Amino acid sequence: MSDHYYTSKPKADHDRKVWETQLKGQVFRFVSDAGVFAKSGVDYGSRTLIEAMEIPKGAQVLDIGCGYGPIGLTAAKLVVHGHVTMIDVNSRAVELARENAALNKVDNVTVLESDLFEALGEQKFDVVLTNPPIRAGKETVHAIFEGASERLKQGGTLWIVIQKKQGAPSALRKLESLFTKVEEVTKDKGYRIYKATK
Repeated sequence: MSDHYYTSKPKADHDRKVWETQLKGQVFRFVSDAGVFAKSGVDYGSRTLIEAMEIPKGAQVLDIGCGYGPIGLTAAKLVVHGHVTMIDVNSRAVELARENAALNKVDNVTVLESDLFEALGEQKFDVVLTNPPIRAGKETVHAIFEGASERLKQGGTLWIVIQKKQGAPSALRKLESLFTKVEEVTKDKGYRIYKATK
């Protein structure tokens, strides 16, 4: 069985690709590789989340499961006076995210290899962003929601993208049990963007 993008040390042979794309009105150049999520281009769910997310300019932001960095690096361009912490369990994704931060001259980011939240310590955030690894299973996805709730400041927001057919209804119930207010911000081609406020 081949390993998944949420594997700590992908064994897939390297197959590096470089391409340009536009996200939230900014042009980015990305390097990706085999063994990471959406290696051939920014996936539709992440794009939908990026276009919908609203982040205060001075926010402390956390990107959970950052992959090679499209969501977190876009957020970093929006929070010119803030900072984005990007975490992923996949060591190859972490290396690529660091490389892509340098490639796009984004310096208000910290990229950490972390199994869920273990590398973060007690740090609190204003905004948490995630396109959760659905294939890792409901337990992992719900652990991400719980950890996000614990690490958000009061009034902070979690922005999440999830497909209706991949568990949006149960995700929504879980979010409603953890957060003060949960809104469906947009839906597009079966993807739901939820904004959960602590």
